Amino acid sequence: MLRGDRFYMAAIGVSAGGMEPLHEFFAHIPLDSGIAFIVVPHLNRDYVSIADKLLAQHTTMPVWWARQGQEVKPDHIYMLPINKMMTIEKGYLQLQDRQVQDRSNWAVDIFFTSLAKAQQAYAIGIVLSGAGSDGTLGAIAIHHEQGMVMVQDPQTAEFTSMPRSAILKDHPMQILSPERLAQALLTFVAELP
Repeated sequence: MLRGDRFYMAAIGVSAGGMEPLHEFFAHIPLDSGIAFIVVPHLNRDYVSIADKLLAQHTTMPVWWARQGQEVKPDHIYMLPINKMMTIEKGYLQLQDRQVQDRSNWAVDIFFTSLAKAQQAYAIGIVLSGAGSDGTLGAIAIHHEQGMVMVQDPQTAEFTSMPRSAILKDHPMQILSPERLAQALLTFVAELP
């Protein structure tokens, strides 16, 4: 939803077991929500991913692998490419190479934190199924900037530690199944003045 020249950006952190919930979520988001979506998955370093093509089967929005300096626009989906880390500055995506020695992946925290600074109350962080605790610190950052944090209900997640960590440390506003997260997001955006 546009507010003057500003619009909501929803970043979605997803790791192990998260692609099916991601597809379910986007199957319930219309083409014209006015929200820009940035998907931050944990992808295997060693093979070419077709996550973009798989996601495109569940949405009518354009799905892009994010490019350096790409402008984020409403009603588009941008995905973090393999072996990259990503931030956002003044509405443009900034990509950096992921260091080979990085054994842990903190891509969600890094992007959520930059989104919080860039978008403040227009930042939305969504944590889906995944192992580990990536996304928790970023969710806290979004919360501190008056943004919205939503988390997949662990009872509906194949891997529960990412959503559970965010719930324990941040107290998100919504804890729901992927389909209901989509509905709650649309309601949240539509109801704001």
